Amino acid sequence: MARTDDDSWEITESVGATALGVAAARAADTESDDPLINDPFARVFLDRVGDGVWNWYGGPELPAEVVAAEPDMPQRMQALVSYFATRTKFFDTSFIDAANAGIRQAVILAAGLDARSWRLPWPDGTTVYELDQDRVLDFKATTLREHGAEPKANRVEVKVDLRQDWPTGLRQAGFDPSAPSVWSIEGLLMYLPAAAQDLLFTRIQELTAPGSRLAVEGLEPDFADPESRAQRRQRMDRVRELMAKTDSPIEVPTTDELWYFEERDDVGDWLRHHGWDVTVTPSDQMMASYGRAPAQGLGDAGPAHLLISATRT
Repeated sequence: MARTDDDSWEITESVGATALGVAAARAADTESDDPLINDPFARVFLDRVGDGVWNWYGGPELPAEVVAAEPDMPQRMQALVSYFATRTKFFDTSFIDAANAGIRQAVILAAGLDARSWRLPWPDGTTVYELDQDRVLDFKATTLREHGAEPKANRVEVKVDLRQDWPTGLRQAGFDPSAPSVWSIEGLLMYLPAAAQDLLFTRIQELTAPGSRLAVEGLEPDFADPESRAQRRQRMDRVRELMAKTDSPIEVPTTDELWYFEERDDVGDWLRHHGWDVTVTPSDQMMASYGRAPAQGLGDAGPAHLLISATRT
């Protein structure tokens, strides 16, 4: 589905379906023999919508014909699950460390099916602001309410598209820019044009007080490189053709069609130039620190993104 400047989506469509994909990966890790994370709500969302292209991210068992032709594909799919588990752990830790340091305002940009308001041990007095499109937030809140789950923090929805004037909506919802806050940018930047990314960080700069913290999933250095993109696409096209020859109901996603492959500023450098203390960790190093390094010889098995922690001085 081609992107437009004002596109919207249901939870099972376009960018919404990618949130279900991340939920599938979180559910797969949570239900594994050696889980890194614990997200009991991920499966709740998947049960609500049934099967779909998002199942791919849960590392389903592939037909024997596909494995015979692409023998490393099961390991690549497991590496993807491990990456999403690692990413989840990184952001979970960022929020809890900030809360334990006394920060009582948390902002989740492009909240999707992030259930941290329900599953993290937030200290009393913490307000979590979740920003996303209305249909996504409505699906999440309705599904978990019907499941009997209650948020563990003061959860405040800000129903807005991040390409629009979301700072006004955040302030009107009660956010205090003069007090320290902690923010997350997870699974977002690839869905924004370069100019929108610049504007996003400029707005965060205007809304954060000294002592505020920011956790970011930055894009891999060669994200916009045409050759790297072509190699990824060719591999997935081969798998898609193989799957079409089987009776398997598993769909192969084309998520990169939703991304903006544009040259953009390095996030770590931008933050340093604007008064933040920054730590940048390549995702493979973070995965290894959690015991989730991909098998040797797989090369680009998982996204080579950068996990960035920053504190405003």
